[in-house]
Amino acid sequence: MNVLIYGSGQLAQMMYLSAVPLGFKVQAVDVANHTVVDPISKMKLDISIEQAIDRADALSVEFEHVPEDLLEQAQSSGKLYPSMEAILTGADRVREKNVLEKLQINNSKHLIITDIEQLDDAVAQLGEKLIIKASRDGYDGYGQWRLASKDDLPSLKQQLADLDLVQVPLIAEQMVPFDRELSLVGARGLHGEVKFYPLAENLHHEGQLHVSVAPAPEIDNALIEQAHSAFTKLADEFDYVGVLAVEFFQVGKQLLVNEIAPRVHNSGHWSMQGTDCSQFENHMRAITGLPLGNTQAYGKSAMINIIGCDDYSTDLLSLDHCNLHLYGKTVRAKRKMGHINLTGNTYADLAELMTTLAKYLPVEHFPKLLGEADKLAKID
Repeated sequence: MNVLIYGSGQLAQMMYLSAVPLGFKVQAVDVANHTVVDPISKMKLDISIEQAIDRADALSVEFEHVPEDLLEQAQSSGKLYPSMEAILTGADRVREKNVLEKLQINNSKHLIITDIEQLDDAVAQLGEKLIIKASRDGYDGYGQWRLASKDDLPSLKQQLADLDLVQVPLIAEQMVPFDRELSLVGARGLHGEVKFYPLAENLHHEGQLHVSVAPAPEIDNALIEQAHSAFTKLADEFDYVGVLAVEFFQVGKQLLVNEIAPRVHNSGHWSMQGTDCSQFENHMRAITGLPLGNTQAYGKSAMINIIGCDDYSTDLLSLDHCNLHLYGKTVRAKRKMGHINLTGNTYADLAELMTTLAKYLPVEHFPKLLGEADKLAKID
């Protein structure tokens, strides 16, 4: 099998690594330069995109923000999974909100803003506590603004005054007093087979995911059913093939969809050590028509992102049930450099390991680690 991935970052690299044992050959597209590259070395290969498409059995993406001309070319081949429609929906919050409303999937109350003066209507209808999101190209906390009081509205309007809101509208969302953030990663095969990973609990700092714990603690069947229902409606709508992630706010007993990601997802990285078949392998299986692998968790897992630093001690590798995954990047602020996966039989085991791990890390770059360890230690 030959697979071509659009995007050449760490997710393409991890898909490549998961595909090698299956005997697959994987190449990647550097979408900024429109060139085909090796997913590991990033070296340009002596092959055109057209040739790579022709030789591939399946095409896929590692992120949503692929230039539309490349997506159109990929879609026309009949080999792109998931579809261009699904990818564009994940890349555009207006499309995303419209699909959620169409499918009657619970999400935050919102208004689409194409003129700055509509923010007054948003305050009147949704309240004065709002989060404003760019409909495109916003991620990891970028492209977002918060309104805490209507008294700050004139200042916010001034900040947004130079934006072309016709070209890139804003989404004004009611700020939800959620209890926690959860995500569901699932895979849907070429023939409609679906496998779900357990719900993960996600902890963010300054808009970025720092820690995921799976299975999420204190999950009941009602929450699982809500998450599976949202996933199934979305997957059926797009005739989806591949891994799909759905992020939720939990508000009491209700789940509200925050975002969808039509690809492998950061909150699913724990599956590399925590399950028989990682999200990366299941994505490659799904898009090539192979049976999906087992998604049940072995025990308890945590994924800790390494963000904006490389001054940790590699002696952390001396810890049992601790696995380091590095992406080969140069350091810069807020850049995901890699992640650490931890596994244990119980949440208490996980808490103890997280506390020990902290001794090897610059704590200022891991602000959620010890607090989450303290919380998990009280569960079992």
